[in-house]
Amino acid sequence: MAAPSSPRTAAIVFDVDDTLVPKQTLARWQWAWLPNGPVLSERHVHAALRRSLHAWDRRRWQGLVGSRPAVTVEDYRAFLRDTLAFVAARPLPAAETEAVVARFERFSAELAPFPDALPTLRALRERGVKLVALAEVPGESTRLALRRAGLVEFFLGVVGEGPEDPRPPAADAFRAAAKLAGVKPRQALYVGDLYWSDVRAAARAGLQAVLLDRNDWWFRVSGPRWRSLAELPKWLDAPPSAEAPAAGAVPAEPVPDEPPPDRSAG
Repeated sequence: MAAPSSPRTAAIVFDVDDTLVPKQTLARWQWAWLPNGPVLSERHVHAALRRSLHAWDRRRWQGLVGSRPAVTVEDYRAFLRDTLAFVAARPLPAAETEAVVARFERFSAELAPFPDALPTLRALRERGVKLVALAEVPGESTRLALRRAGLVEFFLGVVGEGPEDPRPPAADAFRAAAKLAGVKPRQALYVGDLYWSDVRAAARAGLQAVLLDRNDWWFRVSGPRWRSLAELPKWLDAPPSAEAPAAGAVPAEPVPDEPPPDRSAG
């Protein structure tokens, strides 16, 4: 197998949901809430998902920097309940909300990766780049999504599956992913779809980091954004001066003050 073409990046750490495999989509919420209609408005649902994801990103970041408790699995479920309320444009009865959220999580429709995912992973494997996935919640859901999308074979493993495992946005989760790949954090590139709790969190842990903004939902963030994973092989071939400067991007919305960078990464 050929060696990586870029010595600065020997491993790629991927977020899975909405980076490799669609999750927060109109189709999934339609299936979970109103499978028999009426048809949800694409414009409304996209606005609701953007609002919800921005709020969840801020909440995770606040937990990371200590202005609020670190997020838990129950916080994640609260995020899904809030997302449903945004999609429905009103609070639903508690029993209906819980049923819809449970249905959303066990999504049984055909699960296809984004069109750019499989070609990109194949190209990375041909280069000899090591690949690791990160799980946001414990359990098999991330690995199952990769398996159902036909992508699991490309990965050395999934960090964060065990109940006691570190999970993003904790620095230990990103560093554990680099360790699994057998590289130092600075030799790994993290690709995720949330700005603060994905990209900034990974950069604080010592990794290179890039924002994948498929829907242009982070247009107010200063700095480079990828709209497609097709950018990844080109980035690997770019000269060292093209290092992803995500950690220096300018925030576009209020967040807690960031503490000094953690310099303990290898």
